[in-house]
Amino acid sequence: MCQIVPPYLMQRLDATCLEKDNAFRAGRAEHLARVLAAGPAVPEAVPEADASAAEAGDWTVYTAANGADLPGEKVRAAGDPESGDESVDEAATGITGSLALFEEVYGRDSYDARGAEVVMTVHYEKDYANAFWDGTQLVFGDGDGEIFQRFTKAVDVIGHELSHAVTEHTAGLVYEGQSGALNEHISDVYGSCLKQRLLGQSAQEADWIIGEGLFTESVQGVGLRHMLEPGTAYDDPTLGKDPQPAHMDDIYDGTDDNGGVHINSGIPNRAFALAATAIGGTSWEGAGKIWYAALTGGSVTTDTDFAGFAAATVAAAGDHAEAVTTAWSQVGVTAAEGTPAPDGEEPTSTVVKVRRSGGLLGRTKEGEAELASSAAQVVTVRSLVARATAPGKPKGADRYVYEFEVDGQTAVVHEGDLTPDLHALANELLGK
Repeated sequence: MCQIVPPYLMQRLDATCLEKDNAFRAGRAEHLARVLAAGPAVPEAVPEADASAAEAGDWTVYTAANGADLPGEKVRAAGDPESGDESVDEAATGITGSLALFEEVYGRDSYDARGAEVVMTVHYEKDYANAFWDGTQLVFGDGDGEIFQRFTKAVDVIGHELSHAVTEHTAGLVYEGQSGALNEHISDVYGSCLKQRLLGQSAQEADWIIGEGLFTESVQGVGLRHMLEPGTAYDDPTLGKDPQPAHMDDIYDGTDDNGGVHINSGIPNRAFALAATAIGGTSWEGAGKIWYAALTGGSVTTDTDFAGFAAATVAAAGDHAEAVTTAWSQVGVTAAEGTPAPDGEEPTSTVVKVRRSGGLLGRTKEGEAELASSAAQVVTVRSLVARATAPGKPKGADRYVYEFEVDGQTAVVHEGDLTPDLHALANELLGK
């Protein structure tokens, strides 16, 4: 899943987040069962004669009523009057603006370019501090009230999540390493373009903050990320300091957060903001069109890295090629270098560790326990880790990643693949 809150921030939140994740998995399993039973929602091909059947800007907002069932109860659809529910109406405003941005500026009819209906669910779970695209719909939590407010409050978060769907239907950037950071970057780009367009701002006037207004007043920060000045969005006793790098010299090369997808996105984010301000005018008409042409032009593929994407944007820039080249150079992207996967750290022989990373905030939380007190416990934990085989591809952006270590053995499990017993272990070690 593609989520807005990175794992490295979620680690700072309490262990009840694990309960919310478990509830999500249960609800998602039920939802997928219904989808599979009903058959595909969108046909493989849309005949030209039937294209008018799916009107542009088609969307529906549901409420989960603080439960885990998706999509929930229908509340408002395109063309309906305001519901009086802040989250519902904010979601409606955000998705209307997002669809208009892609159609009116880039000529794209919904996220799949075929006019697909956008399904959104608000009030997901109780105190759920995240928002994500799960491969079929957008989901928004109400926040925990202590760190986060409702996730529909920041319109760029809505644009961010819809843009994950656009990326999924275009370049399909794999959600790990540099390609995953580009996936996050693309979503920040068009989330920011949406916000600026609705506010009528030029690139020079924009604040370039992602998720402004999500934090409660108790948090020392302005938002989740700062595209122009990565690493400056927050510095808070609870959340820690914004870890995003602004230059390749400081790129994160660890395994947390699917290889730093929310962390390293700061590098291309700054390149875009620099290019947009250098080109002038509005970001959605200037640099935004260049980035969209690069994303959809065919040269960007599933495993494209920063250098490859930079080359695609320069090729699409036309008269602005020099400005785009300079922007990438300013963040240190000048060569086609891959992102090596670092070796996992060796744990001690008597300790089991769990690390949760990823999530919309990209924060990491770690826990460990001594196992020498009970031979049976050692056997149980080893069995759990043994069953956690090599992970497949992440099932979307902005979801959690769990890494288990015991006796020198490491297993990585994506959130959607976490078994109940591994969940229980993680819940215990992370301080539940």
